[in-house]
Amino acid sequence: MSFKGETGFTFDHYSEILIDERTWRVFRNTLIMVFGSTTLASFLGVLFAWLMAYSDIRWKRFIQLWIFLPFIIPSYVSSLAWVQFFGRKGQLENLIKPFIENFQALNLYSMTGIILVMGFTTYPLVYLLTVNAFRQIPREIELAARISGANRWETFVKVTLPMASPGLAGGIFIAFLSSLDNFGIPAFLGSTANITVLTTYIYQQVIGFGPTAFNRAAVLSVLLGGIALIGVGIQWIVLSKSQRLESQSNDMKPRVVLGRKRFMVELAIGLFFIGTSVLPLGALIVSPLYQAIGKPLSMENITLKNYAYIFQSTMTKEALFVSLKLAFVTAAIALIVGTLFSYYRVRKFTKITQFMESAITLPYALPGTVFALAMILSWMQPFPGWNPGIYGSIAILYIAYFTRFLNLQVRSSIASFQQLDISIEEASQMSGSNGWVKWKKILLPLIIPTVLGGTTLVFLTALTELTVSSLLYSSQSHTIGVSILSFQQSGYLRYATAFSSIIVILILFGYLLWIGIQNITKKRGSQL
Repeated sequence: MSFKGETGFTFDHYSEILIDERTWRVFRNTLIMVFGSTTLASFLGVLFAWLMAYSDIRWKRFIQLWIFLPFIIPSYVSSLAWVQFFGRKGQLENLIKPFIENFQALNLYSMTGIILVMGFTTYPLVYLLTVNAFRQIPREIELAARISGANRWETFVKVTLPMASPGLAGGIFIAFLSSLDNFGIPAFLGSTANITVLTTYIYQQVIGFGPTAFNRAAVLSVLLGGIALIGVGIQWIVLSKSQRLESQSNDMKPRVVLGRKRFMVELAIGLFFIGTSVLPLGALIVSPLYQAIGKPLSMENITLKNYAYIFQSTMTKEALFVSLKLAFVTAAIALIVGTLFSYYRVRKFTKITQFMESAITLPYALPGTVFALAMILSWMQPFPGWNPGIYGSIAILYIAYFTRFLNLQVRSSIASFQQLDISIEEASQMSGSNGWVKWKKILLPLIIPTVLGGTTLVFLTALTELTVSSLLYSSQSHTIGVSILSFQQSGYLRYATAFSSIIVILILFGYLLWIGIQNITKKRGSQL
């Protein structure tokens, strides 16, 4: 499509995009946003990974739940939450202004605001891959460095970081791709300040519906994919030069005793979570109750009309119904297809299954706007002269969600089957249990906790998805994310925050359900 012109093959769309000054401004904004947020996410991720892997701080399981919280809350909801607390006329400004009259809160509708919110929402990705890399470093190597005269900081820089570089590079790379792919934060915070990045620029081109809209969007998608490939190349170079000296298992014992500093570190961690999660989410839930913005919350300044509108509005009820339906159907089909494929992939690993696994991974790895554009171009007219009517209907969202999120289920199901010894199946076959009986009595009871963990993740991700649906939705298929985006861009911020608050409560309930499933999985694993 990027090379398609009225007379056939052409480079005109590329030259048109590349000579446009706005393209380079968008390109520069994208690089600043991605590198700024990735740097912040890397710092926070490595810091928490070191504290969790090396120090003797208490309540580590509880802390880890709070670390993952920004990851499960949709980024566009996080941006609204931060604006309500840290932004101009937000809760923080209302609290401080009575004491400091000239105090003015940070303007989050800026590049700085975009980088801050994005960095604080993507650091769990860096933490996730780095913490285990730290735990797998043999103590003896670090001890040898200390004996040879290196202090703790020199040991960390010259020994710990280089040896953890595979996990660290992987985490930074995923944070890089997540920032590059993010549509919600720049759409919610950048549009007001006229800050456009590649994801929002592609969105603007597609919804513009000009004669060359899809051609221009295709060119921009190629540029976006090119940046992603450069990131892949840098990661490959780092990994090729890194050392892979890992112990056989994770060392969960503390390596650094903080002593008297431990309480202060724990207090700082608690204040960090309160400041970055509790207070913003609390402000998000409370802000729709204000009748007049900028005044203190009191009985005279409280109203329930914003929440009442959300529960009474036909649009929001339909959006909630559509999103729940999409999430349930996607999760159910992914559960069946993903689990069956994963079983075949683990028990019969061939080039065919390897290729199929790569094909399943690709839609999830692609930036959301690029994937959505590919869906449009694929289903608008799959074959010359044939229009199946999928584009413009809810059917394209079902196909897109299943294709994009199947990978989440496959990853979970593969991990579940890899934990099962094949001798269990062999014993069941010897006793005459084959086919459905084997699955019903042997396999399903053993794998269902882990498999359902993946299904829950698919459901929650599909429920609040925005990037893909913002380009594929129709008048009959408004989703939760699209509705909140519409409220925000139309100036109905109180409706956007009220709807987001309800979604946060649903997500937290799902998060607790996911935690319960994980606990059941661990108990089952200890019994095997």
